[in-house]
Amino acid sequence: MSTTNGIRYEVRDHVAWVAIDRPERMNALDPAAQDELLRTWGRIEGDRDVRAVVLTGAGDRAFCAGDDLKAGGGKIDLDYWLDPRPDGFGHLPLRETLDVPVLGRINGVALGGGLELVVGCDLAVAVDSAQFGFVEPRLGRLPLDGGIVTLTRQLPMKFAMEILLTGRRFGADDAVRMGVINEAVPAADLDAAVDRWLEWLRACAPLSLRAIKQIVKRTEDLPRREARATRLPALVEVLTSDDVTEGTNAFKEKRAPEWQGR
Repeated sequence: MSTTNGIRYEVRDHVAWVAIDRPERMNALDPAAQDELLRTWGRIEGDRDVRAVVLTGAGDRAFCAGDDLKAGGGKIDLDYWLDPRPDGFGHLPLRETLDVPVLGRINGVALGGGLELVVGCDLAVAVDSAQFGFVEPRLGRLPLDGGIVTLTRQLPMKFAMEILLTGRRFGADDAVRMGVINEAVPAADLDAAVDRWLEWLRACAPLSLRAIKQIVKRTEDLPRREARATRLPALVEVLTSDDVTEGTNAFKEKRAPEWQGR
């Protein structure tokens, strides 16, 4: 696993493991780490061997505490809105080109931009001691890096507004109840839970997962009939792939399919 500008990266068994490695700053992101995450997502998008991503933080205190303001990690005035990161905090929550599933391994607090990273993940498992929150309103700021526009599209409106309008911190049980994360487990069980979710993803054809995510991300603002008719590249690829035949044959032969990703 290599570490560059506070971001660790490794691919094993078709899974890209991405870790924010700045535990001394509670894994808050400075500009160099932000830029490295941008390069990392591009690297994953260019590697067809990657079938899933796990995003986590180093240590056992924090997943990500947002911008590292002491290192100049975020603008705090009108420039924050006038010169935004196009894909949001960590270049993830608004990104539409990362077609593989992203599983958040939430190992500690996720505040501000850290929560924006959580809502940018497709799935998320957290330690039961994790704390979440968009604390920006209590600092005279706004969660503009994907927090407001993404959360209100993911959660029932009352839950989204509860999180956005109170600025309060909430625990992992509340995060599960509201739909911010999928599961909360004791810290000792976190890795086993992540492995379990990865096994569920591996059981599915990787091209099918790419197509599903591409359809969801790129048609969410379209009427349902128009969205259904959209001929996206990943959809065409999966329907003309060898894996379509393999899945059918495996079902008939009552065996586990051997996905080739082509």
